[in-house]
Amino acid sequence: MKTNPLIELILLAAIWGASFLFMRVASPEFGPVLLMALRTLIASLVLLPFLFLKKQQHALSGKYKDVFFVGMFNTAIPFVLFGYATLTLSAGVTSVLNATTPMFGVLVAFIWFKEKTSFNKIVGLAVGFIGVYILMSDKSAHQQSAVILPTLAVLLATFCYGFAANFTKARLSGIGSLALATGSQVSATLVLVPLSFFFLPNQAISIEAIHSVILLGVICTGFAYILFFRLIAALGPNNAITVTYLIPVFGMLWGYLFLNEQLTTNTIVGSLTILLGVGLTTGVISRRMLKR
Repeated sequence: MKTNPLIELILLAAIWGASFLFMRVASPEFGPVLLMALRTLIASLVLLPFLFLKKQQHALSGKYKDVFFVGMFNTAIPFVLFGYATLTLSAGVTSVLNATTPMFGVLVAFIWFKEKTSFNKIVGLAVGFIGVYILMSDKSAHQQSAVILPTLAVLLATFCYGFAANFTKARLSGIGSLALATGSQVSATLVLVPLSFFFLPNQAISIEAIHSVILLGVICTGFAYILFFRLIAALGPNNAITVTYLIPVFGMLWGYLFLNEQLTTNTIVGSLTILLGVGLTTGVISRRMLKR
C-alpha cells in the first residue's frame, strides 16, 4: 500500500520519539540490560520473517563478523547506554541528546576516513556541544553531579552510532538495509540475552513496564526499521535521515504529555542549539541561510 512519504516520515519520528518514553517507563523496572535484551529479541522476531520473505538472508553470507561488529556498536552497546541514561534523564532530554548522532558521524569520518571538513562543519560541532551544555545547565548543583554520567552515556551511545555508520559505509555498503538491520538486532540479541540473566530484577514488573518493552520491541524497533527502509526507497538516504530533526520534538512532546516532564527555557534553547549544530554539521543548514 502506497502512502505519502512525508506522512511516513512524521510517523517514524513520532515512533522513535516514543521510544524514549517507553525506555523511561521500563528501564527502572527491568534494568538497562534485560530491557534491551528483550527489545532486540522482540525486534529480531519481527524482522526475521520479513528478511526471509524478501529473500535477503543470503546477503549476510560471508559478512557475519562485520555484521556482528555493527550489531555491537549500532545496537547492543548504545541501547544499553540509553537504557542506563533513562534511569535518570527525562525522555525529552534523552531524545534531544540522541540528535547529536550525525555530528559524531561527521567527526568519525574526519578522524577515520580523513574526509575534508568544512568550516561550517567545525562551527556546527562547536554549536552542537554548546547546545548540550545549555540543555543540561539548568540543573541544580546536586542534579548536575547526578546527570553527568547519564549524559556522557548518551553521548557515548551516539558516538557508537556514528562509528557504526562509518564502519558500515566502509565494510558493508553492498548489503541491503533490511539484512543489515536484522543481522544487527540478532547479533545484539545473542550477546544481550545471555548477559541479561545476570541482571534479573528482584521485584515484580508492572503491567505498564511490560507493555512498554513490547511496544519498544515491536513498534519502535521492528516496525520502525521497516518504515525507515520504505523512506530510504522513496526519498533516498539523505532525505530519510532528516527524521533525526523531528525525533526530539516528539520525544519532548510525549514526555510532557504522558510523564509530566517540564519544558524549561534552557531545555528549549539547548534543544534548538543542538539541532542548529547538527544542521550545520550535516550541511542541511548553511551559514548563508542564517545570514538571510
